Amino acid sequence: MFNRRFFEFERHSRLFEKGDLKYIILDFLKDKPSHGYGIIRALGERFHGFYSPSAGSVYPTLQLLEDMGYVSLSEQDGKKVYTITGEGKRFLKEREETIDKIKGHMHDWWGVGKREEFHETMHEFWDLALLLRRKSRQLNPDKLAKIKEIISRRLLRAAGQLAANPSG
Repeated sequence: MFNRRFFEFERHSRLFEKGDLKYIILDFLKDKPSHGYGIIRALGERFHGFYSPSAGSVYPTLQLLEDMGYVSLSEQDGKKVYTITGEGKRFLKEREETIDKIKGHMHDWWGVGKREEFHETMHEFWDLALLLRRKSRQLNPDKLAKIKEIISRRLLRAAGQLAANPSG
């Protein structure tokens, strides 16, 4: 149903630059120790599933931070738990301007106003999906194809409008 063109606008707005994830992870760990999956989940929740770092980026970054002495590793309940070290806190303090810039970019990328509207939009999509699932057995293939065409056309139009005017 979704053509790749619907998601073209994603390419124009990258959340993190190369190397930024280490700052985000350290900033997260300064508040409380966590295991890798906890970091992945927390960042996913922070961005309502719109962004979630992969294990393939988080675990190597945690290893790098451990090698640099910025995090320490312990085991709790069979899980590796990462804790920021004093050296890691000093590193964050020295890079405060960089971290503020990243946080500002994160806020711009996914500001407070966007969350509520996104949440409402996702509820509408969910309601539509439930309705289609309930009624799909009663619809013939031609009607389903027509519904798919209408939804796809409107989503592509909306994505085109977003690409043409990203701030509106």
